[in-house]
Amino acid sequence: MTTETRPNASAVNNAGYDMPPEMRQNVAITTLDKIWNMGRRYSVWPMMFGLACCAIEMICTAASRYDLARFGMEVMRPSPRQSDLMIVSGTVTKKMIPQIVRLYNQMPEPKYVLSMGACASGGGPFKEGYNVVSGVDQYIPVDVYVPGCPPTPQALLHGLMKLQEKIDGESITKVRWYQKGEIPAIPVPILGPDIIDPRDYALIREAKPAAAQAPAAPAAAPAAPVAAAPAAPAGTAS
Repeated sequence: MTTETRPNASAVNNAGYDMPPEMRQNVAITTLDKIWNMGRRYSVWPMMFGLACCAIEMICTAASRYDLARFGMEVMRPSPRQSDLMIVSGTVTKKMIPQIVRLYNQMPEPKYVLSMGACASGGGPFKEGYNVVSGVDQYIPVDVYVPGCPPTPQALLHGLMKLQEKIDGESITKVRWYQKGEIPAIPVPILGPDIIDPRDYALIREAKPAAAQAPAAPAAAPAAPVAAAPAAPAGTAS
């Protein structure tokens, strides 16, 4: 025979408040952060765009075999104005990074970035290439990194669950989008002969006078004159 210990009226729930036993089936006490985060973690809307082969794995994740809808993330929006998760899936080239930064600035807060694959996270096999950015985190903040080349749909699902864990740990009193003041937009990189980050203008201005004051390289010695061959006398056969 087993005995069951029934809680008394002075029991304290997880939130630290006294609650009579007859009310515990009808009243739940929690924090505002927990309710807010629970609503957001199951309604993350990714942006619908892909860059390279990682996008194929992202499409597979949204298909019926892996069913991204279980996490409440099946609503992929084609507009950054309606998205709060950017999945950078594929190789980020210098020609593409200005558009990625512009799309990130157009996303409303709260917003998150998931770097999918080795190329987006650090350049991948094209790291030393002349036209590839060595990591998208050099221009926009990244919340979750998913390794792989390309990562499997299971790896992407694991990264999304890690993003949900990060959302669960946030507090509305500390997140950046509830602080006073305007959140500055990230300057859009400029594509010229090479990619230029406007945040590096100060370093460029400091380096330019130093390059101008550097001693010039000595000029090369003039080449020795070459003597012309004597002309053949007239009337002789060549």
